[in-house]
Amino acid sequence: MARPKGQPKLGGRKKGTPNKISSDVKGMVLGALNKAGGEEYLLRQSKENPTAFMTLVGKVLPTTLAGDKENPVEVRTADVTSKLLSMLTKEQLEAALDAENNNG
Repeated sequence: MARPKGQPKLGGRKKGTPNKISSDVKGMVLGALNKAGGEEYLLRQSKENPTAFMTLVGKVLPTTLAGDKENPVEVRTADVTSKLLSMLTKEQLEAALDAENNNG
């Protein structure tokens, strides 16, 4: 039965409490990454699987930025993109573009 309108919420998780399963899965993924070689493994993946690596980069980059009136946040996506692309060889970049064109 739903609680009557205007009545306070009782029980359940407090607002902002993370989902236990999500945090468990995140812990397992980080553990597996650590066992696979951590940063060295990710660097190797950036070269061997650039499409998958760039997808991962897009998922982990912050999606929300905040600043204040005195110090506004300045985002230079061209700088980030340029740096990421400079990490790829010509062949890797062409393979990633081909894969993207074939999938979309």
